[in-house]
Amino acid sequence: MERLQKVIANSGYCSRRKAEELIVQGKVKVNNVLVTELGTKVSGNDIITVEGKALTKEDKEYILLYKPRGVVTTTSDDKKRKTVLDLIDTDKRLYPVGRLDYDTTGVLILTNDGELTNLLIHPKNNVDKVYIAKIKGILSGLEIKRLEKGIIIDGFKTSPCKVKVKKVDKKNNTSLVMVTIHEGKNHQVKNMFLAVGHEVIKLKREKIAFLDLKGLKPGEYRYLTIKEVKKLYSLDNKNA
Repeated sequence: MERLQKVIANSGYCSRRKAEELIVQGKVKVNNVLVTELGTKVSGNDIITVEGKALTKEDKEYILLYKPRGVVTTTSDDKKRKTVLDLIDTDKRLYPVGRLDYDTTGVLILTNDGELTNLLIHPKNNVDKVYIAKIKGILSGLEIKRLEKGIIIDGFKTSPCKVKVKKVDKKNNTSLVMVTIHEGKNHQVKNMFLAVGHEVIKLKREKIAFLDLKGLKPGEYRYLTIKEVKKLYSLDNKNA
């Protein structure tokens, strides 16, 4: 027996978090009976329908995309902008793990594995996300310490992080800064720098855990190997 939201996520229908929302909203039935309790457990013989559609098991797919600028990290867009799914050739129902802003580039994982998605985005698992930010101005030692200790943004305090100045351009008054965080709040890196008085000009996510952009150009993608997927799952045991 497994929790209903986990079974829905593992089917590839959506992430576990989204599955929980759908259950609470009364959009899930088990054996044609409406279920709204998150603790509900089901077996492999139960018939589950979500939003009127019967769940079917789908082979898992894992893609690493080099997200380019000018693409939204959603499965669809009401403004008719290009989405990350438009860059992928697949018949699977994939969704992005976390988000990158419209003008932010870099590593993005897309999958139909809700369990892995939950593992990678949950702050308690401390999965490293490494960004390179080009900012206006030059960071002071005090500003670096403030960022590393955690900073208040809209009533939320960021977790401790790593900050390393990679390059300083005194002539143009800009800096390249590497930031390693574990969270993924909306516009988090940009807002962190704004909080200490520096605007982000460009932002690129270099790595998620051990995965980087090696061998890829903007807009290109590759499938993760079985070994890489197992290594990602092992992060859960490492942080247990």
